[in-house]
Amino acid sequence: MNTRNCFFGLALFLLCACQRDTTGIIDQASEASVATQEYNQQFAPELDLSSSAEFEQATRGLIAEAPLESIENGLGRILWEPSAYGFIQGKAPATVNPSLWRQAALNNIRGLFRVTDGVYQLRGFDLANMTIIEGDTGWILVDPLTTIETAGIALRFAQAQLGAKPITGIIFTHSHIDHFGGAMGVVSPVDLEVGNIVVVAPEGFMEAATSENIVTGPAMTRRAMFMYGKRLPRSVTGHIDSGLGKEPVFGSTSILTPTMTIDQPRQHKTIDGVEFVFQNAPGSEAPAELMFYLPAKQAFCGAEVVSRTQHNLYTLRGAKVRNALSWSQAIEKARIQFSQADIYFGSHHWPIWGRDQIQAFLTKQADLYRFIHDQTLRYANRGSTPNEIAEQISIPSSLSSVFYNRGYYGTLSHNSKAVYQYYFGWYDGNPANLNPLPPPLAGRKYLEYMGGADAVVSRARDSFAKGEYRWVAEVLNHVIFAEPTHVEAKQLLADAYQQLAYQAESAPWRDAYLTASYELLNGPPRQGVNMNDAIELLRETPIEHFMQALSVRLKAEDTEDLQLVIGIHFTDIGQTFTLQLRNSVLHYRSGEIPAGTNARLSITHPLFIDLLVGRAGLSEILGSEDIRLQGSKLDFLKFISLFDMPKGNFPIVEP
Repeated sequence: MNTRNCFFGLALFLLCACQRDTTGIIDQASEASVATQEYNQQFAPELDLSSSAEFEQATRGLIAEAPLESIENGLGRILWEPSAYGFIQGKAPATVNPSLWRQAALNNIRGLFRVTDGVYQLRGFDLANMTIIEGDTGWILVDPLTTIETAGIALRFAQAQLGAKPITGIIFTHSHIDHFGGAMGVVSPVDLEVGNIVVVAPEGFMEAATSENIVTGPAMTRRAMFMYGKRLPRSVTGHIDSGLGKEPVFGSTSILTPTMTIDQPRQHKTIDGVEFVFQNAPGSEAPAELMFYLPAKQAFCGAEVVSRTQHNLYTLRGAKVRNALSWSQAIEKARIQFSQADIYFGSHHWPIWGRDQIQAFLTKQADLYRFIHDQTLRYANRGSTPNEIAEQISIPSSLSSVFYNRGYYGTLSHNSKAVYQYYFGWYDGNPANLNPLPPPLAGRKYLEYMGGADAVVSRARDSFAKGEYRWVAEVLNHVIFAEPTHVEAKQLLADAYQQLAYQAESAPWRDAYLTASYELLNGPPRQGVNMNDAIELLRETPIEHFMQALSVRLKAEDTEDLQLVIGIHFTDIGQTFTLQLRNSVLHYRSGEIPAGTNARLSITHPLFIDLLVGRAGLSEILGSEDIRLQGSKLDFLKFISLFDMPKGNFPIVEP
C-alpha cells in the first residue's frame, strides 16, 4: 500500500492543477470552414464591432503598461506568460468569433490605471483586478488576485510607479479564489502581527471560500481544464481569452481570516480614514459577496456582481446553481442606493465614467438576469424542456446589443438551463429521460440500430459538409463511447468540435470544444492536481471540511459489514474528532473521543496538512514525536485503505 498520499487522499482546489500541455494541437488544428465563416459574419451587422468607446475606457487613466515578462514560481515553473497573447491584434481571424476576438483585445490592455483621485487598478496581472484605495496612512487593497506570485508582482509594480506605502486594509469582495488567493503576496505574517491590518469580507466568507472545492475538488479541477483551456496553446486556433480576463493563474494560493465582517444589507465603515458604504449581496454571483460605495469619490465598486459580460448562473466547471432572481435584485438595489455614483469599477474589466452611463449599465445587467429568470420559467410553465427553452429563448435587442451583456463568459443557452435546474432539477418530466442508459451502452445500441460505426461516420461526414456540427458532435459521441478506438470517428468529431469552437462567442465554450478536440486525439492529462500550491490555503481551512471530504471518498463496496471507530486528536490546536464507519457510511463529530475506539491518532495540524498534500508519508513518520497511534495499528491501516485517491485526470470525451 502506498502510504505517501493515501492518508485521506484528498485532491483539492480548482487552481492547483498540472502544467499546460501544448503538444500536438497546433498541427491538428483545422481551418475555419465556409459554414463557420458565414456563421461568424452575422456578428458584423448585429454588433458595432468597430466601436472604440470600450477601448477608450479600457485605456483611460493608464499610468504604466504592465511588463510582458513571464511570471514564475519559486521552482522556476512558468505560471503566466502575458507575451503569449501578442497575436491578438487587428481583425479577427476566421478561426475566432469576431465578437469574442474584440473582448480578447480589450482584455489584452494591461497595466496600472488611475480610476480617480486616490483609486488605482492593476489590470491584466491575473484573471481579476486588484484595486488600490489610498487611505490616510497607507493603501487599502481590494481583491489581491489568485496567487501569491501574481499579487506580489502586481503590488511591486504599483509601488514602483506610485511609491511604496504600508498596507492598512484588505477587502475580499467575495469567496472565489481569484479574489483572495494572493493575499500572502501583498502582506507578510509579520505585517499581520504588528501592522494592525483590517481584513474585510462578507458574512460567510471563510465557509464559502474553503468549502466549495474540498468535497468536489477532483471533478471541478478536471472540468476546469476544459472551461479555461489549460491544455491549449495561446493562438488563433487555441485559447485566446476567458471572457472575464485572459486566464486564471495556477500558482501558490493563500487566505486571510477576516477581522471585519459585513453582515448587514447596508453598513457604513471607516478604514484608514476612508468612508465605505458596504452592500452585503449573498447568494448573487457568489455565496458570500459584497459591493461598496465611496461617498467622498462618488465611486461604486460592483465586485463581480456586475461585469462587462453576461456571467454564469451555472459555471461549466461545476458548482451550485446561482439564483438569477437574487442576482438581479442585488444589482437593482445597488443601482438605486448608489445612484449618485459617477464612477463604476469592478473586480474584472475596466471602469465606466458618467452617472447616466453607469445607471444604464446597472439597469441592463439587472434586467438581463431577470429576463433569463422570468422567461425560462414562462417557457417551463408551458411545458418546454431545458434544451427546448435554450433553443427558443431570445434576449431582446435592447439588452443583447450592448457588449457588456454578450455571452463572453456565461451564455443564454446554459444560463437558461441553470434557471430550469434551480427550480426543477435535472429531470425534464419525460419518463424516457428518467432512467436512460449510460453512454457506452447507449452508444452500442445506437450503432446497432444505425447500421454500425462505419455507416454512422459516413453519414456524419455528409452532415459535416453541410455545417451541421452540433448534430455531428451528438451522433459521433455515441460512436466514441461505443467504439473508443475508432480513428475516423475521433478525427471527424475532433474537427466538428473545432468548428463549434471557432463559432463560439463564449470563451469557456471555445475552450471546452477545443480541449475536447485535443483530448480525443491525445488523451487525458497524465497528471492531475498538485496540492502543494494550496498549502497556505489548506492551513486556514476548517478541519471539519476535511472530515466531510473523507466521507465522500469512502469506497463503500469495500466496507460491507465493517464497523470501525477512529479518533483523531490535533495536539497543537486542541481539536478532536471521532470518525465512525457503519452501514458503509462514514460519520464524524467533534468532541471527546469515546471509549472503545479501534484506534486513536494524535497528530499536529501542520503534519496533518503535510500528509494530505503528500509532503510526508504515514509509514515514514509513525515513529515521529509529532504523531502517536494508540489502539490497533492493523485497524487503523485498514481504515485508511478504504478511501479513494482521485487524481483529477479522468477521461471526459471518451469512456
